Amino acid sequence: MKITKKLPDAEFKIMKIVWENTPPITTSIVMKQLEEQEEWKLQTIISLMIRLIERNFLRTEKIGKERTYYPLITKEEYLKFETNIFIKQYHNNSLVSVVNAFFDGKKLKDSDLTQLLDWVKRKRL
Repeated sequence: MKITKKLPDAEFKIMKIVWENTPPITTSIVMKQLEEQEEWKLQTIISLMIRLIERNFLRTEKIGKERTYYPLITKEEYLKFETNIFIKQYHNNSLVSVVNAFFDGKKLKDSDLTQLLDWVKRKRL
């Protein structure tokens, strides 16, 4: 499935919970896991999940009285999409610029650089 739009923060919070759980997931599971972070009402969560269905991030089935939800997009697919947008928008499609931003801020450890170099060598083969 092709991702065409970045998720708003609220919908992303729902998807994070979906990805962290084994499908199917229910609104009550989402509500329980969100209650420590957000003070959303059940109807808010349902509305957000309906939007995620419309955006093709979730599919739903009704089993008895309860609706169940399944992810259509993996976390990895979405993070790749978001990362590509970020690199294009803020770093002019330059991986060197991204690494530089982290390195200049001293956020990269020597072990991170070693792993990055190993990754580049593997990709070039």
